[in-house]
Amino acid sequence: MKINSLFYEEFKEDILKCTLCPHQCILYPGKIGICSVRQNIKGEMYSLNYNDVTSIALDPMEKKPLFHFHPGEKILSLGTWGCNLKCSFCQNYEIAQLKPPYQKKIYPNAIPSLMENYDVQGVAYTYSEPIVWYEFVLDSSREVKYANPDNYNVLVTNGFINEKPLRLMLQYIDAMNIDLKVYSDKNYIKILKGGLEPVKRTIKIAHEEGIHTEVTTLIVPKVNDNLDELEEEFSWLANISKDIPLHLSRYFPAFEYNEPPTDINFLEKAYELAKKYLNFVYLGNILSSAHEDTYCPDCGTLIIQRKGYDIKIENLNENGECKNCDKKICIV
Repeated sequence: MKINSLFYEEFKEDILKCTLCPHQCILYPGKIGICSVRQNIKGEMYSLNYNDVTSIALDPMEKKPLFHFHPGEKILSLGTWGCNLKCSFCQNYEIAQLKPPYQKKIYPNAIPSLMENYDVQGVAYTYSEPIVWYEFVLDSSREVKYANPDNYNVLVTNGFINEKPLRLMLQYIDAMNIDLKVYSDKNYIKILKGGLEPVKRTIKIAHEEGIHTEVTTLIVPKVNDNLDELEEEFSWLANISKDIPLHLSRYFPAFEYNEPPTDINFLEKAYELAKKYLNFVYLGNILSSAHEDTYCPDCGTLIIQRKGYDIKIENLNENGECKNCDKKICIV
């Protein structure tokens, strides 16, 4: 289904400029943006993936990954096709960089009923990039809130979006996991075909607007496995808030990138470095990781124990405080 897109403007006659993300693609009639899902059709911008759902599942919240938002709960997870970055190491390239031959057709007003059927309170827009699914996500997140104000919406996103559409979307979003892929604008442009500053702005705005915000950095050999660069990232995040949970994730070969998996010893070093700046740091994509539990940053008491997706809340009182020292823990 094609529907009129939001956030574009006339550039010249029937030529349009998309203003959804910082690419600001200039599209002649018939042309499609870098995301593959926004097209100029006879002088009007259309979304090509509006009600296309390529993936639907009931996931643990921790799979997003969100470790400090409704821990241990399940969430309805939806994804489409398309992306506005071009990562050669894309972990979900089958739907992010390609168009699958088949998609389910689901309309936003059906989402609350799906949530009720699955007996969940939240929905996550994930798997591929929800920014380029903007109109569907906006309509769906509104339906979720209209059905019950206590319901919640989650974005798992690369954060590469312009400020105006971001602020509109955030009116209906409760939590985000934002990929901060590299802490180098040069490499964002060269390797990912994006930019660092818009992603930093998204993280900052989300936090300032009171959205529960967690950050993921996939450590990719020969891309961002540089401790000096990572330390700059950790320091920058800490200046926003030392309580932002950071997930350092292990890369495995995928799509067009075939370097060996990230060295675990390097991940350990990055983890120890990050802990000097941030209160909550986790390692992901590692079997039997000893770095997935949550501890009180003041007294060291175990707060949440994680063994895979077996989650046990151990020492958190009903006010969200450590039972041992009364430190407020940033957990929703």
